[in-house]
Amino acid sequence: MTSFYMPFAITVGGMLLYQLSQKSIPKEMNPFHATAIAYVMGIVICAILGFSYSSDRSFVSSLKISNWAVLGMGVGAAAIEVGFMVAYRIGWKMSSTAIATNVAATIILIPIGLLVFREHLSAKNILGVAFCVLGLLLVVRD
Repeated sequence: MTSFYMPFAITVGGMLLYQLSQKSIPKEMNPFHATAIAYVMGIVICAILGFSYSSDRSFVSSLKISNWAVLGMGVGAAAIEVGFMVAYRIGWKMSSTAIATNVAATIILIPIGLLVFREHLSAKNILGVAFCVLGLLLVVRD
């Protein structure tokens, strides 16, 4: 596997573990406590792997250059965690929740990417987005 595909494989593997774990958390457990406990595990793993990722940046230097986006990522991650957990508890299906939320978020992110980050979509990309929207409608209206 080339280094180009490694982040993709890590993300897919992480999403699989994440969704299976989310669906298996006891319903009696407070979703905010479950998220906090999960984050402790994530913090430990990130702290350990942070030492092996890059030797040119220390944790202290990373703290110094962090900005609002780092905190926003934390708030967004917590919202995702609790949102999925509550969705599963009220009956959303594992087979459709992840795809529905990811496509919905992507549809919202497209104009932001185009306007704020000056990204471009090809005709093929637009066709793919149209298929995703059609797929979202088919999945959600089961």
